[in-house]
Amino acid sequence: MAKFTTWDGLELNYRVWEGEGVPVVLQHGIVADTNANWMSLGVVAALEQAGHHVISLDARGHGRSDKPHDPARYSWQAMADDMRALFDHLGLDRVAVVGYSMGGIISLLVASADERVERLAIGGIGSGVVDCGGIDWRVIAAQDIVSAMSGDATAVTGLPSMFRLLADALGADREAIAAVATALNEAPIESLTGITVPALVLAGDADPLAAEPERLAAALPHAECVVVKGDHLAAVADPAFSKALVDFLS
Repeated sequence: MAKFTTWDGLELNYRVWEGEGVPVVLQHGIVADTNANWMSLGVVAALEQAGHHVISLDARGHGRSDKPHDPARYSWQAMADDMRALFDHLGLDRVAVVGYSMGGIISLLVASADERVERLAIGGIGSGVVDCGGIDWRVIAAQDIVSAMSGDATAVTGLPSMFRLLADALGADREAIAAVATALNEAPIESLTGITVPALVLAGDADPLAAEPERLAAALPHAECVVVKGDHLAAVADPAFSKALVDFLS
């Protein structure tokens, strides 16, 4: 594990697994972190076994990175700029970017703006990107996540309870997560046509936040879609998820 100072002074945590070829940069979903999204579910191990050079970033507000409680310190563009700042810090001139859920939106923004991105894999998102310009807030409102981060966990029901349970299991800073959700209540994706690199869309067959992933793949000029078993949290743990990712990156 290591840290670097990003563009606005926050210290962000990242981890590197040495390997060969184009570095694969991982960006996790909201509430999660490097361990919860990628290590504990076998994704890093699968990439390592395939020989890849892997880098994972803890987003601001998450994991071992700084966690300000001011929503003004968060935005989709700020998090995209963090990933690009990591590229600069490590001197990367070629990357493959892999993002899940929140990290998928961040990865789309980075791929649309940074010529260093050669391949793109996104999971946990679907037609909401096409219809809503980002996270599918038709399924869960940003305010639902904000509310889920406060008060008695037993009072939180439905889809928001998934995020609260994950936050409590990880010992996440719930006030920071609430600030993240408050700030990300926007639609950052205006168009996908400028993303011309080969892309992979991965989705769980029971994930309401990744409904109709084939529509997202169709909106990207050079994308394929793979559907695996599982809901929003379980899909990453399906061995088919890691296999599809490794196959795509190879």
